[in-house]
Amino acid sequence: MKKMIPFYLNGQKYMTQNSITLAQLLNYFNYNTELLVVEYNKFICPKKLWHTLKITENNTIEIISIVGGG
Repeated sequence: MKKMIPFYLNGQKYMTQNSITLAQLLNYFNYNTELLVVEYNKFICPKKLWHTLKITENNTIEIISIVGGG
């Protein structure tokens, strides 16, 4: 039996069975990655790291969407 990995996304607790990257997580939740800023454990995460950075136990991820308007 695989161990469940708890993590927090925008203040809500989620669980995953598989080791996933930040990019896979964003894709799963269908975020438009062109208009995002991602905070990973209280640090702004550069987009170039999204495909290699793995979600581990109790990580905290905050997604900030950029919206234009006037």
